[in-house]
Amino acid sequence: MKSEPITGGCQCGAVRYALHREPHNPHICHCRMCQKAFGSYFAPLAGVPLEDFEVTRGTIAIFRSSDPVERGFCRDCGTPLTYRNLKAGHISIALGSLDHPERVKPANQYGTEARMPWFAELAGLPGATTEDGSAPELLADIRRSSRQHPDHDTDRWPPEGVR
Repeated sequence: MKSEPITGGCQCGAVRYALHREPHNPHICHCRMCQKAFGSYFAPLAGVPLEDFEVTRGTIAIFRSSDPVERGFCRDCGTPLTYRNLKAGHISIALGSLDHPERVKPANQYGTEARMPWFAELAGLPGATTEDGSAPELLADIRRSSRQHPDHDTDRWPPEGVR
């Protein structure tokens, strides 16, 4: 079922993409290869048919992590963007790179043999908002100098005079 494009991209804005179909099989993968590729405890992914994936700005760099799999990322900022089994007709998108990642809720987990044994305890840890957990001076410096692309498409990026 076709729908309005779902957009996303990397942190610096050099790569932007559109999905022309709702992603399928939203999941998190705990396998060690995904942990390394994302530099995290798991990789949140969901797929679309190749014909429904469009790069709208820049070029996705590719790392062939094994014979059947390639992983796409931004060469400028390093953001993980895609996972592709070369024998399949779809491409998986890193859910955190979506402009609105909250819209796609994972429904499965894979690679659970490598899931951190304390993963279920995370929700019970004390928490703070970004505002409450950071020094005000640091937040002001970050806001003033942020090169992070906004969570929507732009005609051009970075803005004039910023890089």
